[in-house]
Amino acid sequence: MFANSRSVTSNQTGIHNDLERVVRRHLQSPWQAPIADHDAQAFAQLQQWRQAQGAERPLMLDSGCGTGRSSLLLASQHPEALVVGVDQSAARLERAGRRFQALPDNLLLLRADCAGLWRLMAGEGWQLQRHQILYPNPWPKSAHLKRRWQGHPVWPSVLALGGELELRSNWPVYLEEVQAALAISEIDALLAPLAVYGEAATDFEEKYLASGQTVWQLTASLARD
Repeated sequence: MFANSRSVTSNQTGIHNDLERVVRRHLQSPWQAPIADHDAQAFAQLQQWRQAQGAERPLMLDSGCGTGRSSLLLASQHPEALVVGVDQSAARLERAGRRFQALPDNLLLLRADCAGLWRLMAGEGWQLQRHQILYPNPWPKSAHLKRRWQGHPVWPSVLALGGELELRSNWPVYLEEVQAALAISEIDALLAPLAVYGEAATDFEEKYLASGQTVWQLTASLARD
């Protein structure tokens, strides 16, 4: 792994001025865009797999799993749970198939758009035990706020899925925004530099750490009472 990763550069140095307005609008007005056929098909596949593996088992989601390294780690750490790694890239998931020839029975790698899948899961009332979103595309330009998950119209579905939420990023502003977005819903979140023990969770994480960058971790409990 080459230690040559550059830090995120942006014309935005702090929480976006429009974040609160955008988040409140999404919380008040549910997203009505149609669900893509491929996301509906992916959700049907997930439903069948979950039923076959035991729908009563805890469900964990690794959103934007890339080549599945973090998903496999999560599944190995929690053999009692069902773990779903989701990525929209067929190429990345195909690399996962070559890299990890045999996946554990409690792990499903699924091609889907996270936004569509989250909406379908939330619409069925599914609840997660854990939801991790590791190193999402930071969309660092100020004009790209609405492409970041905390500024996206799907944000209410992230909240509705519940569970223990974890995000990691090498751009602290991204996670500061997530923390602020959660605070609007009166949810506390802890943001701190990641304490690294053992192997890196993702290839990005390994490269960032090897490059001497600080990686940041946000955790919050979205569990319903």
